[in-house]
Amino acid sequence: MRFSTTSLARACSRHPGRTLAVWGVVLVGSIAALMFMLTGFTTEATASNNPESERADERMTAAFPPDPQQAVSDVVIVRSTSLTVTDPGFRTVVDGLVRAGRDSGAVLSAITYYDTNDSSLVSADRHATLVPINVKDDDAAGEVIDAVDRANANPDFAVTVTGKTTRDHDSNTLSEQDLQNGELKFGLPAALIILLLVFGTVVAGLIPLLMAIVAITTALGLVALLTQMFDLSIFTTNMLTGMGLALGIDYALFIISRYREERGRGRGPDDAIVATGGTASRAVLFSGTAFVIAMFGLLIVPSSIFRSLAAGAILVGITSLAVALTLLPALLGLLRDRVDRGRLPIVGRRSVEQANPEGRFWSAIIDRVLRRPALSLTISAGALIALAIPAFGINIGTAGVSTLPDDLPSKQGYLALQRYFPAQTADPVHVVVTNDTGQVATALQQLRDRLAADPRFGPGEIRTGTGGVAALDVPVRGDPASEQTIAAVRDLRDNVVPAAFGQTNADPLVGGTTSENIDYIDTVTNPAPFVFAFVLGLSLILLTVAFRSVVVALTAIALNLLSVGAAYGLLVLVFQHGVAADFFGFQTTDVIEAWVPLFLFSVLFGLSMDYQVFLLSRIRERYDQVADTAGAVRWGVASTARIITGAALIIVAVFSGFARGDLVMFQQMGFGVAVALLIDATVIRSVVLPSAMVLLGDRNWYLPAWLGWIPHLGVEGHLAPAPELRPEPRPA
Repeated sequence: MRFSTTSLARACSRHPGRTLAVWGVVLVGSIAALMFMLTGFTTEATASNNPESERADERMTAAFPPDPQQAVSDVVIVRSTSLTVTDPGFRTVVDGLVRAGRDSGAVLSAITYYDTNDSSLVSADRHATLVPINVKDDDAAGEVIDAVDRANANPDFAVTVTGKTTRDHDSNTLSEQDLQNGELKFGLPAALIILLLVFGTVVAGLIPLLMAIVAITTALGLVALLTQMFDLSIFTTNMLTGMGLALGIDYALFIISRYREERGRGRGPDDAIVATGGTASRAVLFSGTAFVIAMFGLLIVPSSIFRSLAAGAILVGITSLAVALTLLPALLGLLRDRVDRGRLPIVGRRSVEQANPEGRFWSAIIDRVLRRPALSLTISAGALIALAIPAFGINIGTAGVSTLPDDLPSKQGYLALQRYFPAQTADPVHVVVTNDTGQVATALQQLRDRLAADPRFGPGEIRTGTGGVAALDVPVRGDPASEQTIAAVRDLRDNVVPAAFGQTNADPLVGGTTSENIDYIDTVTNPAPFVFAFVLGLSLILLTVAFRSVVVALTAIALNLLSVGAAYGLLVLVFQHGVAADFFGFQTTDVIEAWVPLFLFSVLFGLSMDYQVFLLSRIRERYDQVADTAGAVRWGVASTARIITGAALIIVAVFSGFARGDLVMFQQMGFGVAVALLIDATVIRSVVLPSAMVLLGDRNWYLPAWLGWIPHLGVEGHLAPAPELRPEPRPA
């Protein structure tokens, strides 16, 4: 038998026990993989295009073999308002802190003023000292923070720590908290409330959440398998959970609503499931496939973060489709009309047997829009274009320690470091050169002297390694991820260093944390045109094939660009300019996180494809029946607006959970997705799209003759007329 969503829905609904048994095995296997195979995640943002910072690091590693006793990953700042560094009580606290770190094995090495007499480790007022340490790994950072907290409990001292491992530890902690508090404690309950309002019954409202949970659990099991082969970003689980809730709930919402509609038209339960499989399930399969393929566009970006996020989105997209096309029909086959059990007061008063899915509210809206389509299109499109204008002032960068909440250890340590040791850092810049004799050595010394006099940098140190390699380690002032610090190191890489070694054979490379941040930003932003071309081209092809219309495809792309542009503009207004930032509880920052705009673009095109296909399939289904574009548009919009708006509100709720977190990158991503999908499902689908389609008339369905070979996919499905029967009695 040829595969089709119709035959799949029929088979699963007629054999629900077998289907549930298969999914039971899948869930058990997924949970086992999570328990025994999940090896952990990384906070590193590595690139696969061999950037300058990576080459500098490789050269440094070869010339200066890692020595745990000399390496520095973090710094501890110990300060007392009553004692100076030379007082015995001060030394007792420092020695005890270092001893505790070494005894626990968390600290591999520590350098103190008392061991070296290095005056740079003492503050100008001599009431604070800097203790460079080498923390074993991110897990050990928690033990170091605990030791620092115990020392900080002494009322005569203020002890803080900051650096790479403590920053990573705090980021991991925030990521877990954001997942638990934002997505699970806020997103899930909010989605359930919206589902209950949309369906009006408890059972129908709970099923989409169940489908999403199954899809997420299965995808997480697949992620556990991937961690055996690849290093995945710590943020993979956040993205997978958010996308799983959005997709799993949306697909179930579309399918269940169509099933209830077919029952209301008089079809029996079995026939209604089959009819739904031939219509809503086909649209879900098409839009879900489009989403998954769109996410493959993110794999073009040679960044571990993007590829991890793409992997999570792709896997949960696939599992959400599998659940919607197999498990959901099986459940409907078991429940049949019991899907409408637990009808709620007021919102459940609307008869579930009603065949006409149009609502009075949305019918009134679309009637007003279509009375003056040109005016409606001009006002709505003009407003969206106005919202998009601030996007031209977007600053791309990355969030650093300065954007973390003030109560985190690494942020407190950073503030103390900036206050008492402004010329010191745990993240220096490394200028690495070869052939370190003669002209090269002289140029390196001159560069050190020049940077020491530059207020953006601090006094540097020259080290000589093996193989004729030398390195100039220079402190750079401020947050290593701040806009000012990145600008300083860009200038160093692009202008200062090339000028210093232009007449030599030094082959200079600039490494360090800030250099890594620069390469990360460039790695994420430079491939953007290729990702845009991939996603836009894919959307054009898929929509043209699906609806056999070039005009429909081009219109859809234009409207998606409108919603994305408006989202970009709102991001800039809220986060860069602080407009309503306090109202939303967001941080005002100088930059938009580098991965957010590109990821937002791909995700919005993928998610909006759901609404696009669902709406256009109903319009085309009606057009094939009545051959009237205006009538088909009115009926399609009015009959889907409630479901599409409900689906969008669910995604808004889910991604608002991200925005409620403390990580500014997730605030930006969550806000961007939420506002863009809200605009897309309301203004675009209810005003701009119907106005444009009515103005275009029959030209909407234009397909050039030379594309006549395109196959007839029939996303909208072809159904036999529903029987003219009164709906069967259904349980209250």
